[in-house]
Amino acid sequence: QLQLVESGGGLVQPGGSLRLSCAASGFNLDYYGIGWFRQAPGKEREGVSCISSSGDSTKYADSVKGRFTISRDNAKKTVYLQMNSLRPEDTGVYYCVTDCDPLGNWGQGTQVTVSS
Repeated sequence: QLQLVESGGGLVQPGGSLRLSCAASGFNLDYYGIGWFRQAPGKEREGVSCISSSGDSTKYADSVKGRFTISRDNAKKTVYLQMNSLRPEDTGVYYCVTDCDPLGNWGQGTQVTVSS
């Protein structure tokens, strides 16, 4: 059974950092690009970042470029999202999804709250 499980969220002050993890099970992560999306209360879901199956190609939303870094360790079956210089507007539930596609398989999400 294909499953993605996010972790690493929490409460952080503006300017702080968090590293999110997306652990895969039940399928071969090597063959899948993985994307991170987020959704803030009252706002539409937003694509944050995407990494190709090999890790050679990455994409970022303009709002996070230069602050967030996506990476993957296929041996550990995990994709990471390093988030630095966090801002209050980064607050939301963060989800990972297969194929960087909203029609892919989603995890349950992890809450990130940026507040002083």
